[in-house]
Amino acid sequence: MNPFILATLLFGLGLGTTITFASTHWLLAWMGLEMNTLAIIPLMARHHHPRAVEATTKYFLTQAAAAAMLLFASVTNAWLSGQWEIQQISHPVPVTMITLALALKVGLAPLHAWLPEVLQGLDLTTGLILSTWQKLAPFALLLQLQPTNSLILVALGLASTLVGGWGGLNQTQLRKILAYSSIAHLGWMILVLQFSPSLTLLALLTYFIMTFSTFMVFKLNGSTTVNMLATSWSKAPVLTSITPLILLSLGGLPPLTGFLPKWLILQELAKQDLALTATFAALSALLSLYFYLRLTYAMTLTMSPNNLPGTAPWRLPTHQTTLPLALSSSAATCLLPLAPAAIALLAH
Repeated sequence: MNPFILATLLFGLGLGTTITFASTHWLLAWMGLEMNTLAIIPLMARHHHPRAVEATTKYFLTQAAAAAMLLFASVTNAWLSGQWEIQQISHPVPVTMITLALALKVGLAPLHAWLPEVLQGLDLTTGLILSTWQKLAPFALLLQLQPTNSLILVALGLASTLVGGWGGLNQTQLRKILAYSSIAHLGWMILVLQFSPSLTLLALLTYFIMTFSTFMVFKLNGSTTVNMLATSWSKAPVLTSITPLILLSLGGLPPLTGFLPKWLILQELAKQDLALTATFAALSALLSLYFYLRLTYAMTLTMSPNNLPGTAPWRLPTHQTTLPLALSSSAATCLLPLAPAAIALLAH
């Protein structure tokens, strides 16, 4: 792709998200979301592969449906209350519709069916943008909503953690596994959204760091299926030994970074007398942990049948930049000692 066109599209992505961040008016927020969608579509279809085109079409249709629903809900709110301000929305009907529209935008269960299919058709770089950057604008709007019906958010959160756990169990494609992992993590964030928005932001930040590391590892190895992970030991032995830590951090095991948001979210749910919800969420995390363990096993404890020249590519210098991966993998594994600082920040 022409670098000027690429720069324009990336600028459009950034501008769309920034407009949504800065907006207090529903029309402006909607416009930012639309710019976001339109900027990523050429990036998704740039390889002109039938799968990529199919994924782009699915993504466009779901995002257009969600944006139309959001616009309809905001017009309904203006009609009912005479208010276009994001903060001033109070009627339960538009609030529910907007929550569901934004849930469809980010891919929360039961509105998640498009996400694994779309992510499977993309290359890893565009998949990374879709899994991280594209979640920011809808989350900025979700954080500003005052939920009139707290049951909807809890139901969406629980459904997402369970679907994200169950869905990834029998997958062999890494991108689909990462899509279900994304659904499960988003479920955790939505569960605690109404009780502690700052905790949701912390969970979102740690999710971004861990997902970035995972995508970069798979990109460096050129792996798209679980079986292809078995060849990674001959390409990058040191990376192969670090990756299980990143994957287990995604699963939420202590003493890794991924444990921090899960621990604080469970604590907050227990404080809100939602012990049963917290139990279900914790049990669903075990489902996710199982498929991360599968990836760990495939990567470090299985060896692909290799001929003699195939065992030594690690001796050759790589042409990919590895500094972002080094920084993000350190952050994905070593940030748990910052827990007291995070708790102190959340307390204010």
